[in-house]
Amino acid sequence: MATVTKLNLKAETGDCHRLEAEQTEAPAELSDSRTKRVVELGNGCEVIYMPRFLNYDQSWDYLEYLNRNIPWNRPTIRVFGRSCVQPRDSCYVASEGLPQLVYSGYQPHAYSWDEFPPLKDILDAVHKTLPGSRFNSLLLNRYKGGDDYVGWHADDEKLYGPTPEIASLSFGCEREFLLKKKPDKTSRGKNTSGEPPRKRLKKDAFPDKHSFVLKHGSLLVMRGYTQRDWLHSVPKRVKADSLRINLTFRLVL
Repeated sequence: MATVTKLNLKAETGDCHRLEAEQTEAPAELSDSRTKRVVELGNGCEVIYMPRFLNYDQSWDYLEYLNRNIPWNRPTIRVFGRSCVQPRDSCYVASEGLPQLVYSGYQPHAYSWDEFPPLKDILDAVHKTLPGSRFNSLLLNRYKGGDDYVGWHADDEKLYGPTPEIASLSFGCEREFLLKKKPDKTSRGKNTSGEPPRKRLKKDAFPDKHSFVLKHGSLLVMRGYTQRDWLHSVPKRVKADSLRINLTFRLVL
């Protein structure tokens, strides 16, 4: 791989389309500063978004390091019973002795934290910002352009427990992060609201959805029962035509 300098990466991501944050339905929202946003999703589900978690220049340094030094892989996975190439590059880092991660029929090799010292520095910064967190694994994803994406899913694997805290740190091109509520299986097809059918169907046409713009150096945290009750995705975007790298910290029990 050719050496990528900070200057090259700035030029590469400088034309990235700047998405505007939107919310299709206003959440219960708290804010203790201009740099932190807490979104209560209900039923013990919470999202925290910090658009300026790391400063601008430091974020460029990390982006350069990650793009050049991480052993990226684009594996074949199975989705709905069919084999396909994962639409993004990835790498997995974890502490020794943890259960193996397996997703979509693929078991990634677990690299050691000691192989990538800057990742340990980032982990320390995340732990300092989120008191009580104790992440021991990291899934890295690299999106080379707008055609790279991750579809609707929940990080609800059993090895993370029933209420996983997941911290997602982004570098490079801004991308849209979407959340939508899972269908309520218990009430599907049943009138449990007591409302007239026509009025109920009109409400059901607008499911709970939220959107965040993941900025360069930003941190987004999902907590509580978010993985049980919600799905998330980073969809394709034609104008997102440059590099983005995402670090997702998790606790494997």
